[in-house]
Amino acid sequence: MAHIQHQTMRRVLRREIAGTIGLLTDEEDFAAMRRYRTFAFDDHTTYLQQVESLLKALAAQGSHTTVALFDPEEYAEFCAESGLEADAPASRTRFTAELAATGPTVPYDGQPLDELVPDLVDEAVRKATWEYATTLLARIGNCASCGEDIGRASFVRASRLLTRILDTAGRGDLHLVCSVSTAPEKLVAVLRADADPEGTKHLDESEALEFTTVLALGIATGSAGGLVMRTTAPDTTDRVYGWRLRGEDLEPLTAAEVFDAYCTDADSGDLVSPESGVDYCVPPDLGQGGEKGTGHTH
Repeated sequence: MAHIQHQTMRRVLRREIAGTIGLLTDEEDFAAMRRYRTFAFDDHTTYLQQVESLLKALAAQGSHTTVALFDPEEYAEFCAESGLEADAPASRTRFTAELAATGPTVPYDGQPLDELVPDLVDEAVRKATWEYATTLLARIGNCASCGEDIGRASFVRASRLLTRILDTAGRGDLHLVCSVSTAPEKLVAVLRADADPEGTKHLDESEALEFTTVLALGIATGSAGGLVMRTTAPDTTDRVYGWRLRGEDLEPLTAAEVFDAYCTDADSGDLVSPESGVDYCVPPDLGQGGEKGTGHTH
């Protein structure tokens, strides 16, 4: 009787344990892992099918599982730095546990793997963009004339601008895109704000931090860039408007400029058919929160 109770308690405890699976999302990464003798798979499609089956089985047992992006190069570096044997399942487990704490992850909520994988890749790109922008901001140093930390001042300025953008947006859900053309990389950050029935907007704190950091980097470096916002509310036409980044300030785009920006493919430069039922317009006045910058960042 006691043995059965112990088994039951272990099953209950197992449901209380959150787990992480490191996923090889593309063929190239999968091929890189095949050089390890202890890596049991030889076909990427079969591997993905088995991962999805495992995720479903864990969910059916009531377990919460997150999926992390498993990078073979980072894994090899981790093993070398930690003194671990790379060709060992225990080492892969250790690395996956590290990813759960520090790497990009996506919770498994029953979605198909072909939906989860793009979300996981997007999360990895977001994290890499934020880390890159943060590193560049930290390297800028102090203003030669006033001694103020340029990166910190730019972040404060970007935070104020974002606050005013959200405050003046009106009702509905918001979707913002900030792009900054820093050399050698063009950085893009996305921020979504969902409005509840009372009109209060709710942000993902990580997205807001990444968005503000990218905008701050554009301000600090004087890079070309801009913001485009789309607002969506029930029983109204979606509105799209934006601003051009000019030093520390945001300059409103005309309706025609917003139309051109929104209807041009960012990668190819080709025109994209405009959506019906969308109003391309000038942005609202940012008011006092959009006042001229301090002049401390250059």
